Amino acid sequence: MPYQHPMTKKFKKGDLIPHLEVSAAGAQGKAIARTSQGQVVFIPYAVPGDIIDAEVVQSKKNYLEARIVHLHTPSPHRTSPPCTHFGLCGGCKWQHMHYQAQLQWKQQEVTNNLLHLGKLSLPEPDPILASSSTFGYRNKVEYSFSSMRWLTEQQITEGRSLDRRALGFHIPGRWDRVLHIEHCHLHDSFTNQIRNYLFHYAIDHHLSFWHPKEQTGLLRTLTLRYTTTGQYMVILQFGHNDTSAIHRLLDSLLQTFPQLTTLLYAINTKGNDALYDLDLVCYHGPGYIEEQMPAYNARHQPLIFRISPKSFYQTNSHQATQLYRRALDYLRPTGTELVYDLYTGTGTIALYMARYVRKVIGVELVPDAIADAHTNALLNQITNTTFIAGDIKQTFTPVFIATHGNPDAIIVDPPRDGMHPDVVNTLLRLAPPAIVYISCNSATQARDLAMLSSRYSIIRYGAVDMFPHTHHVESVALLHRQD
Repeated sequence: MPYQHPMTKKFKKGDLIPHLEVSAAGAQGKAIARTSQGQVVFIPYAVPGDIIDAEVVQSKKNYLEARIVHLHTPSPHRTSPPCTHFGLCGGCKWQHMHYQAQLQWKQQEVTNNLLHLGKLSLPEPDPILASSSTFGYRNKVEYSFSSMRWLTEQQITEGRSLDRRALGFHIPGRWDRVLHIEHCHLHDSFTNQIRNYLFHYAIDHHLSFWHPKEQTGLLRTLTLRYTTTGQYMVILQFGHNDTSAIHRLLDSLLQTFPQLTTLLYAINTKGNDALYDLDLVCYHGPGYIEEQMPAYNARHQPLIFRISPKSFYQTNSHQATQLYRRALDYLRPTGTELVYDLYTGTGTIALYMARYVRKVIGVELVPDAIADAHTNALLNQITNTTFIAGDIKQTFTPVFIATHGNPDAIIVDPPRDGMHPDVVNTLLRLAPPAIVYISCNSATQARDLAMLSSRYSIIRYGAVDMFPHTHHVESVALLHRQD
C-alpha cells in the first residue's frame, strides 16, 4: 500500500515522497502520481503502475515535479529500453514502456483533451492505429556538431579527460550542450553509419566543431533524410567557407557511400541553425529524393512525392499512409465533392484524396511549399488540384468563393499551435457539410473544436501513432454540420 503522509505535510524542494504510486501518463511524456493530499506530482521516466520513492525538484502552487530516487515495484508495463542514451537525449521518453501501454495512454490523452479541455460530446473512439515499426521509422533526423559535449555525472565524477567534440542531439533545456550519439534506434542503420563516419573523419582530419557560445567552427549541423524506396539525402551546414576542407570531406563521404542519392551543403554564419533562409549548394545528385506512397485504392498507382531539402514530409512514411487513409475513410467521398485542403503544405493530403473527389483546392502560406505541391501534382499526372499560396484567414473572400465554389468538405491539418481564431471563424462562415480535422496536438485541437461546436458535431475520431516511444500522437476528427 502506498505510503500515506499526514494531511498537514507540505512538500518543498528536496523532500522525499516515499512509496508513491504512479497512476497515469501525462503531458510531455511525464507520468502522474498524487500525494495522499491529492496534490499532483509529475515524474519523468516513471511508468503507470510503478511504486517509487520520489524527490521533489520543483514545488509549484498546484503541483509538484519530482524524480525517481528508488523503484520499489516496477509496473507490469515497464520494459528495458534498448538505447544506451535513454534518459539523456530526451528524444524518446517512453522506450521503457511496453508499446501496447504507450498506445493505450496516447488514445486516452486524445480522449481526455477533447472531453476535459474542449468539453465536447464524443462518440466511441475508433481504435488507435499502431505503427508497423516501433524503431527505425524516422525518415528525417537532425544532428548538431559541437565542441561542448555534454558529460554525464559519472564522467564528471571519474574526472576522465574526454574529447569534448560531439555529434548528436542538444540536451533538453541546454542549447549549448550536445549529447554525442553512437547509435540512434529511431532511424535506420545506414544513416547511423553516415553520422559516425562524418564524426570520425572530422576527428582524424582535425576539423573544428561548432562552438555555440563563440559562434565559431567549421562543422555545424547534419541533416539526414531517406525514403522507403532507398533514396538518401545528406545536408551539411558549415560555419565558414573553407572550400578545400569542405570538398575533401564531401568527396570522401561520396567515395565511402556511393549509394547516396543527393548531397547538399550550406554556409551558415547566422546565430541559428534554421535551414529555410540559407542558400544551398547541390554537390551531388538531383538535389531531391522521391518517396512513394501506396494509393488508397489498390487499382491506382502509388503516389510519388518529391522531397527537396526544405520540404515538409511526414516523419514516419508508413504511418503517413495510415493517417491519410483514416482521413479519407472518414470523409467517404462519392467522387463529386469539392474539397478545400487548408495548411496543404506540399500537397500530400490533397494529392492523396484527389483521385476520389471532383476537385481539391489546397491553400498554404509558404510559397515554396506550394511550388513543391505543383511539382508533385505533375509527377503524379493529377490535374484536378489547384494550389494557392496565401494566408488562410484572408484567402476566402467572396471573389475566391465565386471563382472556386463552396466546398462540400474541408480538410485542416494545422501546426501544433492549432488554428488562428480568424480561421475558425472562416470555417464557421463557409460552413461546409463536413470537416476533417487532423492534428498533431490534441490540446489545441480540442480548443478549436470547442469553437466549432456551435455548428458542428463530432461524428468520428481516433488517434494515429506516428511516433512510437514518444508521447506525441496524431488525432483525426470528423465533424458534420448541424443543419
